[in-house]
Amino acid sequence: MNWYPWLNPAYRQVVQQHQAGRAHHALLVQALPGMGDGELVWAIGRWLLCQRRDGLKSCGQCHGCQLMLAGTHPDWHRLAAEKGKSALGIDAVREVNERLFNHAQQGGAKVVWLPDAAQLTEAAANALLKTLEEPPQNTWFFLSSPEPSRLLPTLRSRCLRLHLAPPDEAQSLAWLQKQYQGEPEAIRTALRLSSGAPGAALTLLETQNWTQRQALCDALSVALEEDVLALLPQLNHDNAVARIAWLAALLTDALKWQQSGDRFLTNTDRPQLVQQLAQRLPAAALDKSLRQWLLCRDRLSHIVAVNRELLLTEQLLNWESLLKPAARPLAH
Repeated sequence: MNWYPWLNPAYRQVVQQHQAGRAHHALLVQALPGMGDGELVWAIGRWLLCQRRDGLKSCGQCHGCQLMLAGTHPDWHRLAAEKGKSALGIDAVREVNERLFNHAQQGGAKVVWLPDAAQLTEAAANALLKTLEEPPQNTWFFLSSPEPSRLLPTLRSRCLRLHLAPPDEAQSLAWLQKQYQGEPEAIRTALRLSSGAPGAALTLLETQNWTQRQALCDALSVALEEDVLALLPQLNHDNAVARIAWLAALLTDALKWQQSGDRFLTNTDRPQLVQQLAQRLPAAALDKSLRQWLLCRDRLSHIVAVNRELLLTEQLLNWESLLKPAARPLAH
């Protein structure tokens, strides 16, 4: 498991609550992807299951620590959807519930972690809810979700929320510059495209991912002057949702540029493309374009078995109609 410096305050806070006997039995961790919530929960779980704790630290040597390091601790329960599936059903929850009401196999705590609590079906959530209402002794639940509002209100109400906020930009940039040898503006852009989550920014900067983002930007610049439908091959991929987010960020930046807010750009490495968009479309058309693309992204994210290519083609045709009557270049 990696460890990130911005996790230290949250780790210390939760462990100290346990030490003081004031810890809540169910913690709902709200964190963006790339913030390290999995690493945080694993570290807290390892401390809870350690048999020879050293203050805020787990010893790393006892049988419990060795089992955690090997990924085989019988009292550490990870609840997630099966590979290739998006829903976590009631059977998996019932199976874990049965184990929780037995004695801990190592004689200590029992820990349950849901990496994505939104995967729970309604039936599974209700089954878990019953256990959260009357939890077995020395049993601790950790639920992760970037959007707690998607969870059942009754489930949220049984948990204490821990918001894992992104660190300030200067701290994140300093950390990223130690991990990645690249252009400062690329690093800043990746961080802002990742909503300030440093781990997600580092993933975006990986060669394959960054090349895809650069290719989309290059294709967009050409498409704006020639044929918008030429963007379809760049958008119609398994990570279409991420690619639309990159496009939406450029449209948002164009709106900022028109209002002389160019020092607040997300895509600081692509000022010419942002200016091109800002000059091509008036503010009303940019705003409508942005709304259309965000709606398209939402449909791709939440409609089961959606025809991705058809949806993207329809959106590009809609966007083309906005671009055709575009006014002459706007003055900054």
